[in-house]
Amino acid sequence: MVMDVMAAAARIEAAGGHVIHMEVGQPAASAPKAAIVAAHAALDSGRIDYTSALGIPSLRERIARHYRDTYGCSVSPDRVVVTTGSSGGFVLAFLTLFEPGDRVAVTVPGYPPYRHILTALGCEPVLIETSSATRHALTGEALLAAHRKTPLKGVLVASPANPTGTMMSKEALSSLMSAAQGAGIRFISDEIYHGLDYAFPAVTAAQLSEQALVINSFSKYFCMTGWRVGWMVVPETLARPIERLQQNLSISVPTLSQIAAEAAFDGRDEMEEIKHGYQENRRILIEGLPKAGLKKFLPADGAFYLYADVSDFTSDSFEFAKQMLEQARVAATPGSDFDPVHGRSFVRFCYAGSAAEMQEAVARITAWLNRR
Repeated sequence: MVMDVMAAAARIEAAGGHVIHMEVGQPAASAPKAAIVAAHAALDSGRIDYTSALGIPSLRERIARHYRDTYGCSVSPDRVVVTTGSSGGFVLAFLTLFEPGDRVAVTVPGYPPYRHILTALGCEPVLIETSSATRHALTGEALLAAHRKTPLKGVLVASPANPTGTMMSKEALSSLMSAAQGAGIRFISDEIYHGLDYAFPAVTAAQLSEQALVINSFSKYFCMTGWRVGWMVVPETLARPIERLQQNLSISVPTLSQIAAEAAFDGRDEMEEIKHGYQENRRILIEGLPKAGLKKFLPADGAFYLYADVSDFTSDSFEFAKQMLEQARVAATPGSDFDPVHGRSFVRFCYAGSAAEMQEAVARITAWLNRR
């Protein structure tokens, strides 16, 4: 549905309207300057060839170093796989770990392509509802309860999560992983929003178990969505099967993007400034939207989303988002994209734009809701 909202916003803009875009989870900032310089230099040098299916060795080594520097976690470069964004990582992970018919748990609300990719590959996504009692994070108890009903082969969790912004503490993540491991459930950790943490430092599953499969990307923290480059940290025994899959599915990840990604690590200071901007945007929304009447939202510990309860105004978040776009010129994503159970009561706002846009969005939403 987010793409439908985006298309509708584009039609309004084509007719001369001004839309504040809060629908797509995309940073407004550009890639780190170091990444762009490296890409230019690579193009100037001439040939851009295939790389190893697992990725350029120096990039894999740099990612492994990132785990040591950021988390104090030792990861061998041999366990690092460069992917075509996190999306490519999900496909490789699911194909490697699961067979058609396998049941894989995902939480709701949650990122829609988890369940869509699983379904396309013939697996069965098992939706486990989260609640305010657990700050909308999955617990080991809830996972094992679903497993007892019909056995699960895997579980995928994200921290920080999309659309809620919820983060899991080290204790909560460790408890969940222990429950999964004890039941023979393969554990996949989506860490694409690592680096964008405000409540406390994010914890990687790679710190807690070498059997977890971690998926990450340069899209969010490093502002490189269109470059389509990400990575996985995989159990040692899975590196070769994943390599064979990558060789057949895509040969290798685009070389230019890999070169830029390696240089992106030199732009951390620049990215931290952008993160500070997100923190200010978060403050503007958390303080401003309640004054507009949107008083309830889920934890916004990390990422750049606010998942707001709009049930005081509507029982149909798609229609609410449509009217907000048409009448207030603010584009947001209906919650039914993320949660087929309760999503009709929620809307997701992305606050990855500028502070001025966030202030204007609050003003427009306030005026619009006051007219309803």
